[in-house]
Amino acid sequence: MCRLLYVSSNQTFSIAEHLKKFADIAKHSREYQGHGWGFAYLQNGSWNYYKNIKPIWQDDFSQFGNTSRLIAHARSAFRDEGIEIKNNMPFYDDKYIFIFNGELHGVKIREAGRIGAEKIFNYIKRFDKGNLKEAIQKGADIITKKSAYVKAMNIMMTNAGAVYVYSSFNEDEEYFTMHRKIMNDTLVICSKPFEGESDWEPIPNNSISEYKCL
Repeated sequence: MCRLLYVSSNQTFSIAEHLKKFADIAKHSREYQGHGWGFAYLQNGSWNYYKNIKPIWQDDFSQFGNTSRLIAHARSAFRDEGIEIKNNMPFYDDKYIFIFNGELHGVKIREAGRIGAEKIFNYIKRFDKGNLKEAIQKGADIITKKSAYVKAMNIMMTNAGAVYVYSSFNEDEEYFTMHRKIMNDTLVICSKPFEGESDWEPIPNNSISEYKCL
């Protein structure tokens, strides 16, 4: 299963500083997180996107500079299948950016997408009538009902003004619990606390939260 990261601040910060910590989490995960990675980051008011098929810990983060907001994903491909850069997250369009971590079995929904995560992204967008939080909740509820079993379904999805964090899992609490930290006007949400840092809080299971941009 994959690893997720979101950082938002009211001041610019070094992209490399956070990606190095995130890469360390992926490198030392008990599950292999080296099936490529990707992230989106704001610069000069526009989103930029980067994806690489090699493991995140092998990349050069100094090329990216600074930002005030980023969302990143390190991939662990289900059954080691579909390892192509086009399957790396984040998935995005002109309104949303989406990353996912989890495992679902026997999902009975019809939706476009190369892999399951992209289908979930497209399915959730169906329900956005102006309130993305409600759309995520509704889409996730239907997907859960139409699945034989949901081991975990963790989602982070952004629009222009906020990030929405949906967390749901039925086993392995230690691995699937996401965490958040707010310090010095910076919000960090990650699959696991950064090594050696305190003041992280767990995000409750079976919850959806909205975090406005700082």
